Formats: sequence, C-alpha cells, structure tokens
Amino acid sequence: MQVKLYDTTLRDGSQGEGVSFSAEDKIRIAKKLDEFGMDYIEGGWPGSNPKDMIFFERARNMTFKHAKISAFGSTRRAGNKAENDPNVAALLDSCAPVVAIVSKTWDMHVKEVLRVSLDENLDLIRDTVAHLKKHGKEVVYDAEQFFDGFKANPDYAMATLKAAARAGADVLVLCDTNGGTLTSEITAIVKRVKGEIDAPLGIHTHNDCELAVANTLAAVELGVGHVQGTINGYGERCGNANLCSIVPNLKLKMGIDCITDDQLRGLTGLSRYVSELLNLAPNERAAFVGSSAFAHKGGIHVNAVMKNTRTYEHIDPEVVGNHRRVLISDLSGKSNITSKAKEYGIDLDDRSLENQEILKKLKDLEHSGYMFEGAEGSFEILMKKALGKHKSFFSLKGFRVIVEKNGDAPTAAEATIKVQVGGVYEHTAADGNGPVNALDNALRKALEEFYPGLKEVKLTDYKVRVLGEEDGTAAKIRVLIESTDGEDSWGTVGVDTNIIEASWQALVDSIDYRLMKEEEKM
Repeated sequence: MQVKLYDTTLRDGSQGEGVSFSAEDKIRIAKKLDEFGMDYIEGGWPGSNPKDMIFFERARNMTFKHAKISAFGSTRRAGNKAENDPNVAALLDSCAPVVAIVSKTWDMHVKEVLRVSLDENLDLIRDTVAHLKKHGKEVVYDAEQFFDGFKANPDYAMATLKAAARAGADVLVLCDTNGGTLTSEITAIVKRVKGEIDAPLGIHTHNDCELAVANTLAAVELGVGHVQGTINGYGERCGNANLCSIVPNLKLKMGIDCITDDQLRGLTGLSRYVSELLNLAPNERAAFVGSSAFAHKGGIHVNAVMKNTRTYEHIDPEVVGNHRRVLISDLSGKSNITSKAKEYGIDLDDRSLENQEILKKLKDLEHSGYMFEGAEGSFEILMKKALGKHKSFFSLKGFRVIVEKNGDAPTAAEATIKVQVGGVYEHTAADGNGPVNALDNALRKALEEFYPGLKEVKLTDYKVRVLGEEDGTAAKIRVLIESTDGEDSWGTVGVDTNIIEASWQALVDSIDYRLMKEEEKM
C-alpha cells in the first residue's frame, strides 16, 4: 500500500496558539520537510496575508527534490463564478502545482455560516474544482467537518464528496475538523464512504479528544492513502494529527514505506528544528521524538534494558534519530550508576563498593532536595569526586554580594570575590542585573584570565523551586542552571535555604563541568 504524506504545518499548524512563522521561517522549514521526504507541503493561503504571499513568490523559484508545494483556499464565494473570484485567482497566481480547496460538508454550516442553499453549496464545489482542473492543477478537496456533517446528514455529506469527485478532484480528504470523532466512528464512516465512492481518499484529523493519530492510522488501515498532519501536532485548539507520531507508526508498525530509513532517522531533528524556529519548548514526553521517549529511571527497568533493550523499548531510538537516556534519581539502582559511569567513560562494576557509596550519596542528596534528572553535569562531577577522578580547578576564598536600592532608582547589585587558582590569588568585583548575575560575572571575571575558554560559556536558563512551601521565605531553595558553550549544553543544581548559596553551588558546578570537559579533550 502507498501512503502520501501531506504536511500542513505552515498553514494549519500556524493557527495554533503561540505559533508564528516569519516568511523566512516558512522557507527554511519547507526545505527541511522536502529533505525529510514529505510528498506535499501546504505553504499557506495566498492573498490572505503578506507572509504567505512572500512564501509563494519565493517558492516558485525554488527547486524541491521531492515535495510538491500546495496552496490552500476555499471554494468561490456565492454569487461569483470561479473565473471571476479573487480568492480562486490568488490560488492560480501562486503558481503552486497543487491546490487544496476547503468546502462545507455539514448542512448546518452551509445554512448558518455560508447562508446559502444546500444545492448552491454543491455548485460552489463543482465550479471551483472544475475551474482549477481546467488550469492544470492537482486538486486536493478538503471536506471540512465531514464526520460531524455525516453524522448529522449522511446523504448530504456524501453529495459534497460526489460533487468534488465528478468535477475532477484528485483526492477527497475527510476532515474531522472539530476533533470530536471517536476511532470507532471514523472506521464505520470511512467504510461507508469507500463503499460508495471510488475516488482516492485522504484523512485530516484534529486532536481535541487526543485521538488524531489513532483516527488517522485507523483510516489508513482501511485503505486511505493520503494523510494530512503537522510537525509536533501544532494546530488550532488542541492541535492537528502529529506527523512525528504518524510517520514512524506507518513505517515501523504498519510496514508502509512512506519515507526511507535514512529520512526516518531525521525525524527527531526535524521535530526539534521546527520547535526551535518557533522558540517553543519541545514536548519532552512526545512519542518517538521527545527527550523522555527512551528515558529510563527505575532501577529494575535500567537493569533490564542494559541486558536487552527490547525489555522496555518498543523500537531502537536511533531509528528515529533519538537516543536512550538513563536518569539518575532516588529511584535509581546500581544499574543506573553503572550505566551513567559508562557514559562518562568510567568502568564501574554493579557490585563495587564505589557504586554503593555513590548510590547512597545520591539518595541522601535527593532526600535533602537535590534533583539530578535535569542536572547531569552536577551528577558527573559528584561521581568523579567520589571516585577520586575529579581535579580542582580553583578554590573559593570568599565572596560578598551587595544589593542596593536608593529611592526610585533601579536596584543595583555588586559582587566581590576572592579565588585561588594554583598558587595565584585573584580578587575582583563585578556588577549585575541582580545578585546572582553579579556573582556569575565576578566569578567569570576572576577565572577567565586563567581559563579563556570560559568566555564561550553562557547561562541559558535559571530555574528556582521552593522546597517545603510551609516554611515560607525560610524554605529550602533548589536552583537549576542550564549552560552552553555553543556546542554542548549541561545542567547543574544547588540546594540551600539561602538562594545565593544555592545559586553559587550551581554556578560553580557549571564552570567546573566546562573546565573538566575542556581538559578531557586535551
């Protein structure tokens, strides 16, 4: 069976809350989608906004290796002819080889939204599709609200499909636009459609009942050969069917070679590329592509996975470009410690005294408020210190942080610090936006003379969590810091009742980790 992949991230996905593409973003994503192996890329609605107009202007001069660019629009307006309708003209002017036309199939929408007769709506469909076919376009007919329309008036919903098919539409896409249809209903209705219509069928589902992927796969199992969706499931309300789940399920679970093995290995990278361009945090728990998709925390699980990965993994993570992670927490067992040691290039036996000591230290620290799942930089330092494999790069002799507020002027912060590197003492000071920033600036200023590579390190995230809220402002504080040197990223943690001390612990680990990695490369 052949299945065509139709990506609508750049159009339907852009309707999701918090999703906004620039014209340049759309061009860059279109190139990535083409490389990945999408058969169709829906670029937007020509004429509806300047960004979409720019996209189609640029796309017409681009060469795509595999994908066809599709322009999206609606049937002509009532009272117009297709040849005189400005929206239809904009679709033709886009020069896209494929045009997706949406129309009403639910009689309620026809009467209350379009406010035309049921027969006139069929005329809109026939006239628009026929006009586009006359101009040589491949026409994708999107039957909006089809499943709700079918449940309300099956004969009329079917009549809209037949009108589009007779006018020459290349594929009829059944849309669960409200995302409220159960999988059993999808199955029954698709069977009914296939029994009456010979034209190629497609499926377009939304995720309002968390069933978009399941509904899509159910339709494919019944022979539907055109699948629409978006990267990461972006879309209006709860989103569209997630192609990052649909594609690997089609290929790995259903044996449908919709893309190549090499292209599938780019799935996780594609998912993160799109979320990065949108400045949206990736969904860590997303199936197949999330950072937690192949993360193991329980000691029993880790022990089993180390013996045979199939015990707790339904696929090899590398197949979709992801990787296995072993998490460190108070649920860890000796196998977790051994696995992490292996990652760090350390040979550590499950039964060794060192393993037991590290595990006990880990559990004690987590009991006191530390968390190492997002701070593996701190855990690697902890492990190497316990094994006597960690070098001290500097020592603190003292610091002072001053926060000053005068009248209506902005609050000022200054940090003074004394450190020793080898036999050399360094005493310096720095300002900052706040006490932690001032302390960070002062520490870097003191150390950069000795370790110039620290100039590349930047703090990218700083999170504060109050532990034991019942203690109010006297409660323990956990600080998590994310740092990067432009190539690698790492997390570190600090815990104390004093937020400055907790921040200092995390800052020191962050710098310590970078210096440790720099030395390992020498």
